[in-house]
Amino acid sequence: METAVGLITTNYSVKHPSVLTKPRPAAAVPFLGRYRLVDFPLSNMVNSGIETVGVIMPYNYRSVVDHLYTGKEWGLDRKKGGLFLMPGSAFGTSRKGPRFLLRDLIANRVFLDRDKASNVVVSAANIIYNYDYRELIRAHNESGADITLLTKTYSCEAEDVSSVYTEDGHVRGFTYGTRYGDEGFLDCFVVKREKLIELIERYANVDYLDLFEAIEPDLPQLDVRAHRVDMYTGSIFDARMYAKRSHEMLDSNVTAKLFPPDRPIMTKTHDNPPAKYESGARVTNSIVSGGCRIQGTVADSILSRHVVIEPGASVRDCVIMNDCVIKRGARLEHAIIDRGNVITAGTELRGTPEAVLVKEKGGER
Repeated sequence: METAVGLITTNYSVKHPSVLTKPRPAAAVPFLGRYRLVDFPLSNMVNSGIETVGVIMPYNYRSVVDHLYTGKEWGLDRKKGGLFLMPGSAFGTSRKGPRFLLRDLIANRVFLDRDKASNVVVSAANIIYNYDYRELIRAHNESGADITLLTKTYSCEAEDVSSVYTEDGHVRGFTYGTRYGDEGFLDCFVVKREKLIELIERYANVDYLDLFEAIEPDLPQLDVRAHRVDMYTGSIFDARMYAKRSHEMLDSNVTAKLFPPDRPIMTKTHDNPPAKYESGARVTNSIVSGGCRIQGTVADSILSRHVVIEPGASVRDCVIMNDCVIKRGARLEHAIIDRGNVITAGTELRGTPEAVLVKEKGGER
């Protein structure tokens, strides 16, 4: 019998939405030319031996369903267990910040009732990392705690990450936002399955709250602990953080931590031809996906599938998503160009590292 089932929530909104999350849920934002953010918690669960995973969907669920489908790429298209796509409340994305809405847990209680696993690993999708949840489950079981949070000491400020206050290893409070040196909550926890059912019954009358908002006044009566880890994590809650995390992927030391060969991050597969570098192409320190055609200059950038860079065009410190065309002589710097855009000849689009220019999905400029 497996030690835990997995539960991923994608039914939430970030505190400072950008045009990247206008056409899609935050968990479905593309990353690194081929992935979606939801790939990371789902792959972590599968790599940890979890064979039953439920995903709570947002109201704008199309892109998540299209990407996950039957779960085949993660080995979850199976007769026993597998992937379950479950409805989330329309209220979920109207609240910015909290990720573990009680209303969603209550509505999908049957997922918990039907399984016999002793623990549930619950995660959101906007903090990326590569981690074996068996370590968290082991610490949880050995301590006998009701809930064990996955945490990390932060070396920077993160407005959308909650910090936890601990006393003798026990969690005594939460604060929205972290500062240097705070213990940040990585939006992942393990809880005894029967305890989670008990909690959603107890707090059913405040189902509009996040689980941790509801239980915070009762923390002295609960055994909630923090399991601190020291590993690479990348918080992605706005365009500036997205650009920063993307640029970090150009550092081989970072990618070695996020993509170890023994714990692959799996994703939906696509049949694409290799990238084509034509006469005049100059590419340095960049990630170029299949189906791209490069005739201009690309530096310190990430190009998703089927991007065309025409002669004389220059792309620097940018993320260019699927099916974009950068026309002859265009200049782009510190920009995120969402999928399906055509940047007309001679156009200049320039942002800065702290104020990244973001071009919304589709259209022509």
